[in-house]
Amino acid sequence: MPQNLIKDLKNRTSKALEHLKGTYAGVRTGRAHPALVEDIKVDYFGTQMPVKQLGTVNIPEPRQIVITIWDKGAMKAVEKAIQASPLGINPQPDGEVIRLNIPELTRERRGELTKLVNKYAEEQRIATRNIRREIVDSLKKLEKNSKINEDDLKKYQKEVQDITDEAIKKIDALLAEKEHEIMEE
Repeated sequence: MPQNLIKDLKNRTSKALEHLKGTYAGVRTGRAHPALVEDIKVDYFGTQMPVKQLGTVNIPEPRQIVITIWDKGAMKAVEKAIQASPLGINPQPDGEVIRLNIPELTRERRGELTKLVNKYAEEQRIATRNIRREIVDSLKKLEKNSKINEDDLKKYQKEVQDITDEAIKKIDALLAEKEHEIMEE
């Protein structure tokens, strides 16, 4: 039973890391990346759909994103959704495609993005600690119900803490990498 809890902890912390990686992929660093626009929600006939379900996202140049919309009737809706997004980029319709030119980041914008990625990292640290707390509480219940003894409880708690510490180190490493990427000129 405790091994299942440990396995659950490892699984959930790795999912938290994957979530953070996905979130960081959507943070603009002055270079074009499909993740910047793929998940922007577009009001398409009353349904919220991500851009990636309405067209193809390509990167023809390092600072340009080209979105080819399959249904030409959705062009205006996609343009409007991109303008309303926190990207801060104006879409340029060009016949059958929408072009997004990624401008250089200003010093102020780099500072804002750094604060944003720090906030995302802190949210994941908190989520990881909450997972740890849930697992430790479950272990304590097992000990209270005499399913494990006190020595086993301490051993499992140390293992849970070690896994949590490792996950937080990985979060910090991802944060440092993203901050470096943002501040790179």
